[in-house]
Amino acid sequence: MTFFTELLANDIFISAALGWFIAQVLKTIIYMILNRDFVAERLVGSGGMPSSHSATVCALGVATYYHYGASSFEFAIAAIFAIIVMYDARGVRRETGIQAHVLNELLAWVDTMGDSDVSTEDKLKELVGHTPLQVVMGAILGVIVAIVYHGVV
Repeated sequence: MTFFTELLANDIFISAALGWFIAQVLKTIIYMILNRDFVAERLVGSGGMPSSHSATVCALGVATYYHYGASSFEFAIAAIFAIIVMYDARGVRRETGIQAHVLNELLAWVDTMGDSDVSTEDKLKELVGHTPLQVVMGAILGVIVAIVYHGVV
């Protein structure tokens, strides 16, 4: 078998990839509904509802549980990985987004004075982290995706 054939036959990988993909599509749809604007970057970008980070790692964890059980080292690795990723998405990455927002406002204020060497077009990315609700919803989505996928496959 070739690498790609083997990869596409890996149910754990497919579960995680589906979790990410469905979360990104939902994130784009929710953004469109709330802002009445289609932004293609939402299909691959971070931040927003639901957390695709959480959806991916929770689907990974549940799929690993299905294949190897709760006592396996594979599940232990997937579970700890999920906890770290979700903690980081809610913590450090969220704070980075808040700081980017403040800095962007400061840059816009400085730009109104006309003495700025930094253009407001060079804004920092603000949607990089998640609220606790976004993380929880992504986690629930990931669990559901893996359960449905493994119930069908």
